Amino acid sequence: MSKLIRLVDGQAVIEQADATRIVPLDAWQPGDGLLLGPDDDVETLHLPFADVALIAIDFPSFRDGRGYSQAYLLRQRLGWRGELRAVGDVLRDQLSHMRQCGFDSFAVRADKSVEDALKGLAGMSVVYGRSAIEPRPLFRRRAGEGSE
Repeated sequence: MSKLIRLVDGQAVIEQADATRIVPLDAWQPGDGLLLGPDDDVETLHLPFADVALIAIDFPSFRDGRGYSQAYLLRQRLGWRGELRAVGDVLRDQLSHMRQCGFDSFAVRADKSVEDALKGLAGMSVVYGRSAIEPRPLFRRRAGEGSE
């Protein structure tokens, strides 16, 4: 079983991947994890989200950024609060930005060190704009203002 990185109470932890079945949308059944591909439109999902074990978003190539948008939409527009996992061509340099988009677990590519990938989560100490984990831009945080 492969290893993955999970964020637990804001801390990164390396774990064995769980045995939850993760299947594409057309094969999904209650209790399964849902695998979304880059072409899946998350805004048209009509699922009972309470029955979804986790949502995994596939990155078929590190150059394909559609998964970032899918994650952000799931968190911000659809209110998904369950586990959101990045899978596929997931590399260290992407983890910090993936976290800002709402991912809270990462299945790092098999030929890469998961321990080394942890360093990617510390990539950006300050993010200027809004994100799924911090909706206030930096200037509002510095001014001590609440979110809009």
